[in-house]
Amino acid sequence: MTALPEWMRPPRAEGWFAEDLDRLPEAPRHTELIDGALVFMTAPQRSWHGRLVTALTTGLMAQAPEGVEVERELTIRLDARNRPEPDLLVTSAPYEPDRTWYAPDEVLLVVEVVSPESAHRDRTVKLRKYAEAGIPHYWCVEEENASPVAHVYELDRPTGTYVAAGIFREALRRPVPFTIDLNLGGLVPRGRQARPGGRRG
Repeated sequence: MTALPEWMRPPRAEGWFAEDLDRLPEAPRHTELIDGALVFMTAPQRSWHGRLVTALTTGLMAQAPEGVEVERELTIRLDARNRPEPDLLVTSAPYEPDRTWYAPDEVLLVVEVVSPESAHRDRTVKLRKYAEAGIPHYWCVEEENASPVAHVYELDRPTGTYVAAGIFREALRRPVPFTIDLNLGGLVPRGRQARPGGRRG
């Protein structure tokens, strides 16, 4: 059995805390903290996922008003034991080149693009945690017949939970957190179906 790398050992009996992520240069890229446990992206990322995140980022950047920034793959410090890394977020905070995380009250919208490895966290765990932290808007984007489908949620502040604001195919038009008009169907080329083993033809 391979010995556990030293950097993977929690620094204290209570486990990991949010600030510990900035002290783990050896950790794999896209390491996040959920309920005090380190979560790693272990499966290779699919081209569809990467292209969609890039297209959503550029689309939102093009429509964001002055004073609103779009960030990709930065963490949100929800509390002392939770620091997830969404695929992208929209923030009202000014750009800071050395920033590594945002506070929930700086975040207007979180977008997660679901992959097989992240499906449970994106659909249930993060859905609950982002709402409890007071983040006003959450999109969980799924793949359906090689096209993106956006499940859009808005925070109901009296209950502190998300309510479904719609399921969007082909076009996503929303007045909040700013005026958004995205052609979902055109964000990612449909391409050809994958053969077993990941090859296409």
